[in-house]
Amino acid sequence: MIGRITGKLIEKLPPVVCIDVGGVGYEIDVPMSTLYDLPETGSTITLYTHLAVREDAHTLYGFLSAKERSAFRALIKVTGIGARTALSVLSGMTVDELGAAITQQETVRLTRVPGIGKKTAERLLLELRGKLGADLPQAPGTLTNGRDDIMNALLSLGYSSSESQAALKKLPEGVEVAEGIRLALKSLSRA
Repeated sequence: MIGRITGKLIEKLPPVVCIDVGGVGYEIDVPMSTLYDLPETGSTITLYTHLAVREDAHTLYGFLSAKERSAFRALIKVTGIGARTALSVLSGMTVDELGAAITQQETVRLTRVPGIGKKTAERLLLELRGKLGADLPQAPGTLTNGRDDIMNALLSLGYSSSESQAALKKLPEGVEVAEGIRLALKSLSRA
């Protein structure tokens, strides 16, 4: 509904900024990364926005780039991730860092963000795989082809990222997905 706002920055009260547009002051929640990059009050700025309409509130979220807004929208679609947690993630890391963490399946990197525990980080990695960071090259040693499917199956069954990766390392090269899942589950049951 409101995709972008351009106006005079009149107030910075973390995590909210107020922008005057034609005499109307819009309060906009922003990640700290955006707040730090804003010019001094009195300057004209443009923010890409996302309007969240709930029963008890209409909240406007703002971002300096469309890429950051897209990442926010992807984050809030993840089960258990609300707008506040999504802002926290974007405050704690850049979109490129988030994309790299997802591509490289780095649970630890995500758990450094306040409000993100191990289970939430694993859910983020699972649900955002191929969405954020899909354009980044895979790091050496990361999973490819059918191994991705085996990893996703193990994660969805409740195994941690580290347990799943350890089980994958024990699999023979070129194993088919169904057989790989069976072998991985067998090795995990022994541990």
